[in-house]
Amino acid sequence: MATQPNVVVVVADTTRVDDAYDSQVAPTIAELATTGTRATQAVSAAPWTLPSHASLLTGTPPSEHGAHADHERLDDRRPLVSEQFQDAGYETVCVSNNTWLSAESGFDRGFDEFRQMWQLVQSDNALSELVDETEGSRARLVARKLFDGNPVVNAANTLYRRLVRDRSDDGAQRSTEWIADWLGDRSTDRPFFLLANYLEPHLDYRPPKRTTERHLPDDATYEEAMAVPQEPWEYLAGDLELSDRELRLLRDLYRGEVTYFDEQLAALREALVAAGEWENTILVVTADHGENVGDHGLMDHQYCLYDTLVHVPLVIHGGAFTGGDDLDDLVSLVDLAPTLLDAAGVDAPGAREAFHGTSFHPDADASPREFVVSEYMAPQPSMAALERNLGEVPDHLTRFDRSLRSIRTDEHKLVRGSDGSERLYDLDADPGETTDVSEARPEVVTDLSDALDDWLDTVDAAGDRGSVSIGGERKERLEQLGYLQ
Repeated sequence: MATQPNVVVVVADTTRVDDAYDSQVAPTIAELATTGTRATQAVSAAPWTLPSHASLLTGTPPSEHGAHADHERLDDRRPLVSEQFQDAGYETVCVSNNTWLSAESGFDRGFDEFRQMWQLVQSDNALSELVDETEGSRARLVARKLFDGNPVVNAANTLYRRLVRDRSDDGAQRSTEWIADWLGDRSTDRPFFLLANYLEPHLDYRPPKRTTERHLPDDATYEEAMAVPQEPWEYLAGDLELSDRELRLLRDLYRGEVTYFDEQLAALREALVAAGEWENTILVVTADHGENVGDHGLMDHQYCLYDTLVHVPLVIHGGAFTGGDDLDDLVSLVDLAPTLLDAAGVDAPGAREAFHGTSFHPDADASPREFVVSEYMAPQPSMAALERNLGEVPDHLTRFDRSLRSIRTDEHKLVRGSDGSERLYDLDADPGETTDVSEARPEVVTDLSDALDDWLDTVDAAGDRGSVSIGGERKERLEQLGYLQ
């Protein structure tokens, strides 16, 4: 067995902290917290997948790593924590179910193996993602791409996407089984770094009946819940009205998805136990962001920095993170990279100098954070994408055509927009962030705004490197996930 600990980071894509920390919804997470460490004030650096994962792996904020809606790729200008583990002799593996977390997006650096679980056979060809075209369009695209690379691989991936994967879960069970097989087949004593992204509970909500019925009200059925329209952009535009009951049923479907993920987490833990690796593993369970299910009049996870999106679960089990105590200090997901290197005893001085995060390892002897910052660098989808998909953008949606930054302390959160807006929330008195108190507390606004400006002065901004967009048929997969292009 390796002397250095294994490090496993499990990202539950799109998972709200209130549901993740509900033992009736996620009992495995609750159990891990009883003997590990649960962070009660963990905050994501961004409210959606691409910039949030980039921040987690680079230890830097979106304005520094530069991966966001206007530049849809993580460039190689910042070191990744995966590269540091690889350089330290770790076997490094990523298992991804979200198309943003892909080799095409630049996330494969530092990984010995990078599994894109939306493909049956691993390939750089995006043909496996042709899912939403009309039959005629799909046929033409298939004809164009079939012989780009290995035609047998391409055909297998297409059939897998159309006939198998999208008719089951979002890749969770296959991912867990692949990880279990990989753990069972390992013949090396090298420690490993594993990053696993589980797509549940991302829209569309399609949880199993058995994990959902426990959350439904007594007078509702699974079939009724599944019949509720799941159209976030129509809801946002005002073209779809949902009753309170329908929103409740959607939230219960969402909880069913979280429960299903929690079952997969339990199975992953059992695989580590069966492989004899559990006792020597640091396990991190977190989320890249949360979800709005009618909260603040919003659906999905865009256009805001409310806590429904950026306050995320974070549980660490193993090593120095034992004891079952809560970590109540403010923590940013940019802090994970240096913290995990500390947990593994990896020096990596060059990378640490590039990190913007601060280790919260118990032995790091670092002062608690005074604040955390989240960034929404550009609207995604853009107003142009909304117009292409909705026909026109209602006037009330144009207010979302701005970037946002938030600075959060233990007591307050200030959200500042590129449109000149400033909103202040008293998190103690108003945890739901329903009332702007900026006019009543101008001194707090000034203090937090100054602190945010000072923080920006410390950021090595990525600058204007030109727009980079995803290519070709890959857009179809992202649109299926609700990312309008």
